[in-house]
Amino acid sequence: MKIVFALFPNVTQLDFTGPAQILSRLPGAAMIVAARTLEPVPTDSGFAILPTHRFDEVAQADILCVPGGHGVREALGDAETIAFLRDQAPRAKWVTSVCTGAFLLGAAGLLEGKRATTHWAYHHLLPLVGAEPVEARVVEEGRTLTAGGVTSGIDFALTLMAREAGEETARAVQLALEYDPAPPFASGHPARADAATTAGLRERVYTEAAARIEQAILAHA
Repeated sequence: MKIVFALFPNVTQLDFTGPAQILSRLPGAAMIVAARTLEPVPTDSGFAILPTHRFDEVAQADILCVPGGHGVREALGDAETIAFLRDQAPRAKWVTSVCTGAFLLGAAGLLEGKRATTHWAYHHLLPLVGAEPVEARVVEEGRTLTAGGVTSGIDFALTLMAREAGEETARAVQLALEYDPAPPFASGHPARADAATTAGLRERVYTEAAARIEQAILAHA
């Protein structure tokens, strides 16, 4: 079971490492971390990830996963990255994304007419790549799985684990990793966070970030 993560500079590391930790325990898993080059890929957390393969070295994926991050804006304009996704997807058993990685799937034409999700701050942009937005942490549409923002990637990976290895295996992996969320605040989504916190975060970060992503999508449509 070849599990291929496609990385790009300024990826959000938890979009990758969260599901990778779970999917690496899928029976028979072979983990492949792919990028344009074998140079370390900088993340948003002050450290880099070392790819195992260049895009042009990767055999056919069984599970193709695209994380997100602020680097998606530049990746949308990278023909090699988009071509890799477009070439891998037709024969992959599962085509997946976490957070804003959905827009890279969309740029490759892989979300046209499909229900999908992404980080709440970018949700309104999904129609620009032909997707139907759904407010959910995980959206399963045939063999396509999309996850919401960042930590949703853990939920997506457990969902996929259940599809591939059975619910009992997925439950055991969840227990082994002690994934038992009990956050100290009810502030993980605008539906639960107080309005002032959401508005402040939009003003400081996401209004401008979403506008940049929108510009990149339209520029490379």
